[in-house]
Amino acid sequence: MRRFLVIILLCVFSFNLFSQDTLRTKVDKNFYKFLAAEGVVLSGAILYLKHEWYHDKKRVPFHFYNDFKGWNQVDKLGHFYVSYLESNVGYSILKKFKFSEKKALYFGGFQGLILETPIEFLDAYYQGWGFSVSDLVANTLGSVFFIMQQKIFNEQLIKPKLSFSKSIYANEANGLLGKKSLISQFVYDYNGYTYWFSFSPNKIFKFKKVPKWLNFAIGYGANGMLGEFENKSMYKGVEIPSFKRYRQFYLSLDIDFSKIRTKSRFVNKIFDGLSYIKIPLPTLEFSNNKMKGYFFYF
Repeated sequence: MRRFLVIILLCVFSFNLFSQDTLRTKVDKNFYKFLAAEGVVLSGAILYLKHEWYHDKKRVPFHFYNDFKGWNQVDKLGHFYVSYLESNVGYSILKKFKFSEKKALYFGGFQGLILETPIEFLDAYYQGWGFSVSDLVANTLGSVFFIMQQKIFNEQLIKPKLSFSKSIYANEANGLLGKKSLISQFVYDYNGYTYWFSFSPNKIFKFKKVPKWLNFAIGYGANGMLGEFENKSMYKGVEIPSFKRYRQFYLSLDIDFSKIRTKSRFVNKIFDGLSYIKIPLPTLEFSNNKMKGYFFYF
């Protein structure tokens, strides 16, 4: 029942955000379409979480959980990234629905926070999880980061991006970091994630001779993590090898595919989607007081 209550409260909250002059007249049908789509997305996310995350967890009273230091903050960047993307999508949808810039920016731009907050409340009722204030802050920052750039620059000068590759640790963890499939490890293995902030040197540093689609990217990740706060030595009765936990910082070239236009509308849509994924390009890694270079970093 709670998941349906969350959806109803979400719709009521979203409705109240709308301007009073709109409510006094007839609400645009597009507004209801947007709420319906939002309800479907939230319902699907909750059902997935119920199956994937909560199926083996005990139901407990509402409680808080301080996981700020968990997974060396890679998880927090994940919340920031997802919230940013959801806000971007929300804004873009409302603009296509012919909403004004102000309504699209503030109503659509806060979709990351709106969609992620109910999940935080769900976490609060399961053992091993809990309501995370740091997750809520990361979700909020993701939405605000999108809104502020759009409001100040009328574009996204700095784009958060994601890259993922299977790490060497998942196969050593006896299922702690997911099963052998890529999808399972994508869900559980934080060692495989790198989050990036990609920007055009033309826009930031005024390098006019650099192609507008060529970006620089600053990245962050962490390795050697076989546990949220500290590494486990055993999992499900099996001994796990010992690894050193460490942070990784990156400097890389990047491509903003949204700046590459073709005659094909379909190809342009694909490029727009790819503009939030970091593709492998020459990269420098700084970790353990050392620097490494890669021709193509995944």
